[in-house]
Amino acid sequence: MKTVQYFTPEYLEHCRQMTPDQIIRFVEDFRRMHGGPQRTIKPAKSRLISLKVPEDLLEAFRTKARLSGRPYQSQIKDLMKSWVTGN
Repeated sequence: MKTVQYFTPEYLEHCRQMTPDQIIRFVEDFRRMHGGPQRTIKPAKSRLISLKVPEDLLEAFRTKARLSGRPYQSQIKDLMKSWVTGN
């Protein structure tokens, strides 16, 4: 019979506050402590995507990115990461 593990509301709230990097570090430390296979943390691979965007929106975005001194595709990736992580 398997045991059931219960978590306190405080612990669950702490876990919700963790960043993706903290979660990865936790899992890797847990694996290391329990003798699981060691993995090195590699940077994520990039994938080319195709995305339809209204021309006027894209042009405005590119212009604003250029004026702020950032490549627009880097700005898109930063916005995606912020949205995913909730920042």
